[in-house]
Amino acid sequence: MSGEEIVFEAVGPRDVEELAELAGSIWREFWTDRLGSGQTEYMIDRFQSRSAIERDMREHAYDYWLLRSAEDGRVVGYTGGCVEPATNRFFVSKIYLLAAERGKHFASAVVRFYDALCRERGLSAMYLTVNKGNELGIRAYEGNGFAVIDAVETDIGCGFIMDDYIMERRVG
Repeated sequence: MSGEEIVFEAVGPRDVEELAELAGSIWREFWTDRLGSGQTEYMIDRFQSRSAIERDMREHAYDYWLLRSAEDGRVVGYTGGCVEPATNRFFVSKIYLLAAERGKHFASAVVRFYDALCRERGLSAMYLTVNKGNELGIRAYEGNGFAVIDAVETDIGCGFIMDDYIMERRVG
């Protein structure tokens, strides 16, 4: 287990382009072999592009953070999501790490960050969606107290489907 700490750097309007470039890089590296290049590029454009990030921040009150190594300041990934007042939960929309940074327990640090954020905001739980074929992600989330509460297939347009589990973690 790595003892390396991470710093959560809030993404502001001037940081969106850097975030979008990072997202595209991570997505192409991780998802192209799993989903194919067509669906990967479609999903980057629809959910990870500069315009998508700006839309989510403006219209859905998303918060985003770059994840940096506390040791040397290198970017290791990013995360983001939003409060859902109707369910009193935080939707963890994104936790993505660069390939070289996976397996270092950074995702666990992100979950601890969200746990504290949820407590601070008086939320009862956090939840996320994870592709059913993303075994690494599923194991990481289960290891951090998430449990599958549902399975969904979502038509995202252009003939593409997201085949996901919904996983939830109660805030303690």
